[in-house]
Formats: sequence, structure tokens, C-alpha cells
Amino acid sequence: MNLAGKNIVITGAASGIGRAMTRRFKAEGAGNIVITDVNAEGLAAVAEETGAIARAANLGEEQAVLDFIGFAETELGQIDLLCNNAGISVSGGPEVETSDWQAIWNINVMAHVWATRAALPAMLSRGEGYLLHTASAAGLLSQIGSAPYAVTKHAAVAYAEWLAITYGDQGLNVSALCPQAVRTAMTAGHEDGVASVDGMMEPETLCDAVIETLAAESFLVLPHPEVATYIRRKTADYDRWLTGMRRLQSHYGQPSWP
Repeated sequence: MNLAGKNIVITGAASGIGRAMTRRFKAEGAGNIVITDVNAEGLAAVAEETGAIARAANLGEEQAVLDFIGFAETELGQIDLLCNNAGISVSGGPEVETSDWQAIWNINVMAHVWATRAALPAMLSRGEGYLLHTASAAGLLSQIGSAPYAVTKHAAVAYAEWLAITYGDQGLNVSALCPQAVRTAMTAGHEDGVASVDGMMEPETLCDAVIETLAAESFLVLPHPEVATYIRRKTADYDRWLTGMRRLQSHYGQPSWP
């Protein structure tokens, strides 16, 4: 996809990856950009800086997502690129409260489902459109210390795969963004965590990989190229990979529950 003149929607745009993408897409000559986030103050600052159209929304609520996509379509006329980028993290495993499991499921997975439910009909009707789903390397591998994050990011990748398989011959392009550690509010205080084993990437650097992948219209966006090697090792010998992941976990400490 050539971004010049394209109408773009970005969720989770008040900071981090979403803010960096808004800035970069504008610099690449994008047309109008509509952004959203639950952080209204941060969202307004990004809109003022970039000229994007902002509307705050809680993406953990279905109707709020549907209303936002409707608003974006009205403002833009059509959505050329929809970036499902909002995400949250919850530490822990089976002991995590059900309400927290549901909250991260809604943001990391269902917000993608709800947004595409609203935006896909128009894309399929005209035979073109692009979906960019921000997942994580954890969605291809796993996440030491957070079952909810690992599970929901796996689901986000699986959903993106399904969309690409189902609608790829109807003019829809789909990409899944799967970075390791990126310097955002989510990773603040965890600069030495397991996800940063290959370094902590700046959101602006990550955008280089996003632009390259969108231009190539390929599925996986891997800002950390090492992830491709890890995927090959995982699929080549699953048991050996699990043993290696257990060693990695022991380096960062065993879980404290039960």
C-alpha cells in the first residue's frame, strides 16, 4: 500500500506505537487520519500536533467501537487502512481475576473483532481495504509472566490470519504487527524484562518496519527480525523450544502462585 492520500484509522493513538504511526503516516503523505484512545488528553495532543481527527472512546466496549468506526467512516468517506492498535497487559496466570481476563480479552481481541465487523462490509463491497492488527511477538511465541497477554496476542494473530485467509481473494490486505519490547507506557519500568532480550525498540524505529511491510503488502510485520528465527526454532522442535522457554523463565524468576 502506498499511503499517499489514504484515509487511515488508528486506535490506541494517544501514545506509544499508535502515536508514532500517526506521526509517520502523516509524514508519508497520508490523507485524513482519524484516531481514538481512552486517554482523551493524550489523544487531543496528538491530534493538535498531526492534524488528525480525534474522538475518545473506550475500546473495551462493543458499542463504543462500533460508534467510533461509524464516526470515522462519516468523517473520511471511506477507510483505506484500519489499524487495530490498542492493547493492554495483565501479569499473572490462572489466578488473575476473571474481570481482568475479560478486560484484556475485550481490548486485545474483541476490539479487533468489533472494529472489523463495522469496517469490513464497505471494504469488501468496493473490493479493497487494508487491516493492520497490532499483536506481539508473544502472539507467535509466548510471554513469560503473563498468560492473559500471551493468550490474547495469540488470538489477535489467529484472527488476523483468518481474515487474510477468508477475504484475501476479495481485495482485502491484512498484516499483523508482532514486535518484541517497544518503549511505550506499557513497558515503562520493565526495560530489563524478558521481552527486551533483543533490546528495547523506539516506536519511531518500529514504524520503519510497518512502512516496509505495508508497501510489500505482506502479512507479518517483524520489527525485531530475530523473531523469525525463534518461530522457525519453535516449529522445528516444539519440545526443545518449550525446554528453552522454561530456562528463560527460570532466569527471570518462577511464578509465585499458588
